[in-house]
Amino acid sequence: MTRRAPVTDINEDDLSVSTPKKAAAGLEAVVVALDRGIAQAGVSRTARALLRLNQRNGTDCPGCAWPESTGHRKTAEFCENGAKAVAEENTLRTVGPEFWAEHSLAELAGKTEYWLGNQGRISQPVVVRPGDTHYSPIAWEDAFALIGEKIRATTPDRTVFYTSGRTANETAFLYQLFARSIGTNNLPDCSNMCHESSGSALNPTIGIGKGTVSLEDIHVAELILVVGQNPGTNHPRMLSALAECKANGGKVVAVNPLPEAGLFNFKDPQTPTGLVGGGVPLADEFLQIKVGGDLALFQALGHLLLEEEARVPGSVVDQEFIDANTDGIEAYRAARTEIDWVETEKATGLSRLDISVVAKMMAASNATIICWALGLTQQPHSVNTLKEIINLLLLQGNFGKPGAGACPVRGHSNVQGDRTMGVWEKPKEPMLAALDAEFGIVSPREHGLDSVNTVEAFENDDVDVFVSMGGNFALACSDTDALEAAMQRVGLTVHISTKPNRSHVMHGVTSLILPTLGRTDTDDKHPAGRQILSVEDSMSMVHSTQGRLAPVSEHLLAEPVIVARMARATLGDDHPVDWKAMAEDYDVIRDHISRVLPGFENFNKRLRDKNGFVLPNPPRDTRSFATDIGRARFTVSTLEYLTPPPGHLILQTMRSHDQYNTTFYGLDDRYRGIKDGRRVILIHADDVTELGFADRDLVDVISTFGGQERRADKFRLVVYPTPRGCAAAYFPEANQLMHRELVARESNTPGYKAMSVRFIPHEASVPVLG
Repeated sequence: MTRRAPVTDINEDDLSVSTPKKAAAGLEAVVVALDRGIAQAGVSRTARALLRLNQRNGTDCPGCAWPESTGHRKTAEFCENGAKAVAEENTLRTVGPEFWAEHSLAELAGKTEYWLGNQGRISQPVVVRPGDTHYSPIAWEDAFALIGEKIRATTPDRTVFYTSGRTANETAFLYQLFARSIGTNNLPDCSNMCHESSGSALNPTIGIGKGTVSLEDIHVAELILVVGQNPGTNHPRMLSALAECKANGGKVVAVNPLPEAGLFNFKDPQTPTGLVGGGVPLADEFLQIKVGGDLALFQALGHLLLEEEARVPGSVVDQEFIDANTDGIEAYRAARTEIDWVETEKATGLSRLDISVVAKMMAASNATIICWALGLTQQPHSVNTLKEIINLLLLQGNFGKPGAGACPVRGHSNVQGDRTMGVWEKPKEPMLAALDAEFGIVSPREHGLDSVNTVEAFENDDVDVFVSMGGNFALACSDTDALEAAMQRVGLTVHISTKPNRSHVMHGVTSLILPTLGRTDTDDKHPAGRQILSVEDSMSMVHSTQGRLAPVSEHLLAEPVIVARMARATLGDDHPVDWKAMAEDYDVIRDHISRVLPGFENFNKRLRDKNGFVLPNPPRDTRSFATDIGRARFTVSTLEYLTPPPGHLILQTMRSHDQYNTTFYGLDDRYRGIKDGRRVILIHADDVTELGFADRDLVDVISTFGGQERRADKFRLVVYPTPRGCAAAYFPEANQLMHRELVARESNTPGYKAMSVRFIPHEASVPVLG
C-alpha cells in the first residue's frame, strides 16, 4: 500500500452487486482504513494522525459526533470511517494555481463530487470574477477586502451565513457574532437538514433540544432501541458501546427499513474474536418497518404498555415520576386506550405479534434508551413521531436515572456545538441579550433564514452575499437543479473549504474559495503560540481538539482567523468587538463565551481537564424540565404514515459505507453489496415485478409532490430486501428528486425519507410537470 494519484471518475457501467453482509467491521475494516490513509498521505503521516485521533489532548475525529470514553482509551480510538475522514483531510495531494489554470469551470461542472474531492487540499485562495472562465489566485488581503465591500454594499437581510457541523466551537461563536454584528440572523446550518426535528420535538416536551444520556448510560441500559439509524456506517464506534451493553446483560432492538449489517453483528477489530471469530450478535429483535411507519409503531407500543399496566397495576408505568414531573398523562392515556391494529399493521408493515414482543421487552425494562437518527427526522410527521418517543420514555420514568433516556445520535462532529454557540436562525432572547451586553452591539431580534428558506431566497433572487463555512450547500440541499441555477445568480459566494466540491463550480457571479486548516493541521501562526479548539459531542461533553501535522500549504489560515479578518474588513477596526485579539489567542474567545453562554463558566480551565467537561442537562442531572410549564409534557398526535399514489413507491435516501454526507471516500458500499456505482435504487423483488421491471433494469426516476414532478435519469434497479412499497437511493444523487416544499412540519427539515417516486425505462421520455 503506497500513496496513490487521484481517481479518474465514476463509471456506472462498472457497478457490481453481491450478497449483503451479515456483520460489520472486522479485519477487512482495518485493511480498508489503512489503505485509504496511506493512499492519500503515506505511512508516516497516516500513523501520526491516527494515533492521536480521539485521544486526550489529541485531535477530535472530523467524522461523527460519537463521544469518547472518560475512562480507559485504546491505542486505536477510531473506526474505519473515522480513518477515512482523516485520510481525506490529511492528504498530501494539493489543488494549487496550476490545477485551476488547467481546468475550466465548464469542465469542472461536468465532474462528479467523487472526482472533485479526490483532487486534494486547496492550497491558496482563488477567485472568479464576472466573465472569468477559470478560478485564479487572489491575495488574502484582497479577498477580505472584496468580502467587506460586497457585504457593505447590500442590506443585512440579503446576506446569508451557512455553517457545516465540522466547525469548532470557537469558530462558530465568532461566526454568529459576525453575522449579528452586521445585523442578520440568517444563520442556516446543517442541523436544519438533519436533527432540527429532534430539537423541535424535545424542547417543548422535556425543555432541552439535546439528548439526555451519557456514554456510560449506553453501557448499563437494560434495553436500547436503535431506530432509523445505521450505526455500522454512520456511527461505527456506537457498535462498541452496544456490544458493552450486551456484555452487561442489556438487550438491543433494531427498527429500520433496511437490514443493515451493523445492527446485527459487530466484529470488534481490537479483539481477537472480532478479527478472526464470529463477533458479537447485537440486535435481539429486528423490526423491519416501512419508511414513515414509526409514528404508528410508537403509538402501538404506548397502547400495549398501558394495557399491561391496566392488567397488572404498578408493573409498567412509573406513576410517581409522572405525578411529580409531567403534564398531560390523562389525555395521552385516553388517546391510547384503543388502537386500530389493521391500520397499524398497514402503516408499519409489522404484525401485531412483532410489536407485542418489543412491548413486552419494554415493560420488563427498568432502564430504556431510545436512539434515533435521520430515519425519523426527515418526514412530514417527524416531530410528532419523536414526541411519541418522549411519551414512551416519560411513561416509564426513563429520565434522570442510569441507563435511561433520549438519544438523538448526531452526525457531524460538532453540529451540536455549533447550535450551542448560537448558530441558529431563531435565537432566544437571553442569548442575544448576553451577547449584546458582552460586546456592546445590538443583535437583530427578527428570525432569519434556515436552510430551506435560503434555497427559496436564492430562487427569488433575495440573496446578494452567501458565505459557507465548510459544507457543500449546492449538493446537500433539496431541489438541487433549481438551487444550482439560482445560486449562480448570487452576487458573491464565499466558500471556506479544505477541498474542491460542487458548490465551488455552481458559484455566484463573483466567487471566492478560502482554504482553511483542517482538524489535524497544526495551528501555530499566532503571537500566543499554538492554539487549541473545542467541540461538543452528541452527549453534551465539551473537550479540546488540537492538530499536530504540518499543513500542506503555507497559505492556509485557521477558521477563526478567517472569520475575524472578514469581520474587520467589513466592520472596520473601530468596531466594539476586538476581532484581532480573538484571532491571535483563542483563549480570548473562550473567555467571552464563558460570560455569554450558561454552562461554560471558567471555560479555559475546564477545557484543559483531561476529559473536558459536561454541559448542564436538567432532565438527566436533576429530573427537571425547563418547558414553558416547568414540567415534562405528554402529547397526543393523530396517526399518520406515508401512502404513495398508485404505481409509486416511498423512496428514502441513504449514505454509502464509503461516504460521509456529500464526501465520497470511495465506491464500495460493501455491507450492502454495492460496488463501483452510486446511481442505484434498492427495491423489493415483488415491487420490481409488479411495476413491470426486472433486476438491473436502467430507469429514470420521477418524484411527485403537490402536483409537480422532479426527474433524475439513469438509475439501476437492484433487488434488495427492503419492505414492500419502499425503496432507497444514495444521497445526494437523489436530491434532485426532492421537492423543496416537502418538509417536516414545525422543523422545516427536508423530507429526504418521504419521496413518492415512479420509474420509466431509461430509453423513454415523458414530460415532467411543474
